Amino acid sequence: MKWEAGFRTHGDSYFRTMTLSEPIHFTMTGNDVAIVMEPEDLGTFGRVMESQATADAMAFDGRQARNVKTFVLDKELKL
Repeated sequence: MKWEAGFRTHGDSYFRTMTLSEPIHFTMTGNDVAIVMEPEDLGTFGRVMESQATADAMAFDGRQARNVKTFVLDKELKL
């Protein structure tokens, strides 16, 4: 899939600027993609998501910013 091939090329050159912990988990169903990332600094992550570099990466991958939704997970359930 074109999106996954492009997404996998962004590792060191792009995702590192977002202060992300490894690994990045993702799944795809049809045209829908869900990605789980853990940034060390949420402010930095937000700035990078709004940057021209992110717009360029999404364009390269064939994604549109209007279709991206970001959720901050702030609750936990321990079993």
